[in-house]
Amino acid sequence: MTDYALDADSLLDVIGWESCFVIGASFGGMVAQEFALRSPQRVERLVLACTSSGGAGGASYPIHEFVDLAPREKALRFLPLSDTRLDTAWQSANPEQFAQLTEQMVEGYVTGANESGWEIGARRQLEARIGHDTYDRLPKLQMPVFIIGGRYDGIAPVSNLEAMHEQIPHARLELFEGGHMFMLQDARVYSRISAFLQDELD
Repeated sequence: MTDYALDADSLLDVIGWESCFVIGASFGGMVAQEFALRSPQRVERLVLACTSSGGAGGASYPIHEFVDLAPREKALRFLPLSDTRLDTAWQSANPEQFAQLTEQMVEGYVTGANESGWEIGARRQLEARIGHDTYDRLPKLQMPVFIIGGRYDGIAPVSNLEAMHEQIPHARLELFEGGHMFMLQDARVYSRISAFLQDELD
């Protein structure tokens, strides 16, 4: 995870930015935590979405366990985790909608999979995710932090967001109607992020 954070720091050097707003979702939220802890002077405001601290604050679901599954089987395992409302009862009551969601996820898994470097990049991301643990260092964050997530997220559950909220001084926590993909499910998300970044959050 350190390498990803250092890459972000180097990117700011290349584009000539001294500091910026940082928004990280899921794995990106883990990178954002590490980056903000290592380079706090470069982070004006921080949004952590559907992510986890690891350690005593709880880890996100170990999706590395799915690495050897075929795309369809992976999608069938991932969907009910990504939104806990999609349980077996919901699947039985909404077979066509569930089939459509499954196909969309399968397409996402296979898109780009044949490109050079894709496999090693995916593996390194999973490896970094496994070892992620910022929990004990989170109190060092002094910039404004907005923690957001979906009420029905089984990947980065609400308890993990609450743990980060308790660890980070002056952090704000807000939950939305959705699962791990809540940013596509609740239209209020972006106006709330915009208000936070402009220091206008009520």
